[in-house]
Amino acid sequence: MDYDFDTYVDRHKTSCFKWEFEKYSDPDMIPLWVADMDFKSPPEVIEALKKRVDHGIFGYTFPPKVLVEVVVDRLAARYKWNVDPEWIVWLPGIVSGINITCRAFARTNDEVLTATPVYYPFISAPANHNQQIVEVLLRKVGERWTFDFEAIEKSITDKTKIFLLCNPHNPVGTVYRRDELLKLANICDKHDIIICSDEIHCDVLLDDEVKHIPIASLDEEVSKRIITLMAPTKTFNLAGLSCSFAVISDKRLRAKFQMAQNGLVPFVNLFGYTASLAAYRDGNDWLVSLLDYLRGNADFLEDFVKKIPGFKMSRPEATYLAWIDIRDSKIIDPIKYFDSIGVGFSDGKVFGSPGFIRLNFGCPRFLLKEAMTRVKSAVLCR
Repeated sequence: MDYDFDTYVDRHKTSCFKWEFEKYSDPDMIPLWVADMDFKSPPEVIEALKKRVDHGIFGYTFPPKVLVEVVVDRLAARYKWNVDPEWIVWLPGIVSGINITCRAFARTNDEVLTATPVYYPFISAPANHNQQIVEVLLRKVGERWTFDFEAIEKSITDKTKIFLLCNPHNPVGTVYRRDELLKLANICDKHDIIICSDEIHCDVLLDDEVKHIPIASLDEEVSKRIITLMAPTKTFNLAGLSCSFAVISDKRLRAKFQMAQNGLVPFVNLFGYTASLAAYRDGNDWLVSLLDYLRGNADFLEDFVKKIPGFKMSRPEATYLAWIDIRDSKIIDPIKYFDSIGVGFSDGKVFGSPGFIRLNFGCPRFLLKEAMTRVKSAVLCR
């Protein structure tokens, strides 16, 4: 079946956060900021949702047994990770899972460690629970971003309780290798630190040479201190349906995690379950086509960025997000500057790295070309 990723779908007048939030409502603005794609979800998902709507009753819903089975089978087939259904805790979002982890496993004034630049809720979540975030910069080796293990070890104190891991890493696009994950796991084991691993982009792999490895799948001992967060939402463009899950093999950790969410975290809605089941069970052909299209966008973007003075980009191994270094361009306020030409990016400073921008290339290619042509023209005319 052929899937169409080139056709523009107008998202205005749909209360769309990406296209209508404040300044982005300007009809001339091309928003390439927040991480949802401008593609219709798989037709199998749309059909499943229509069928569920036709039923006409939308009451309280628990996780369908068949969805749990599909998730377990998927993790085994893709990652050789054998997960017991009891290990799965359903959540309305990954950010909820990050905050629940902070609430459950660290106390007031404890420290939460992460590697930056990173998805900004990693940086803000500890403060929600009166904890301290400790940021350790990633280091760039060639064209690839990775951990600075020496700096991580030096940053650990007796107050360090949690390491927030992002793999694949948003925004730099790194897929961590087995040896990197083992080294991180060993450091955390030595210092009795819980790892919360956000793996929401695990299916959006652009580099055929790399494989995603869930850190909890390394071995049974490692898994005892891991909370893994996953979802179909980024992969199949279902973010507005709010369905994700944690995988926690250790019974004690799982009980503390569930206790921390009691009374505060709502259940997943029935449409989230419906869409997730259809996506995981029936959406693989669509996903294969999507990844091919995203690779084409990444190719275009990588070549185009080279033509813009002061811009540098390392090709992401995963995600549909580009991390672009614009420090040499000497643009003082990049977001204000690019807003003025009708292109919306995410500011690197919210990820912990001023002087960078994050660009979402999960859109029809003509939109990406138009946005980057505006950027290039503006920079050359400065």
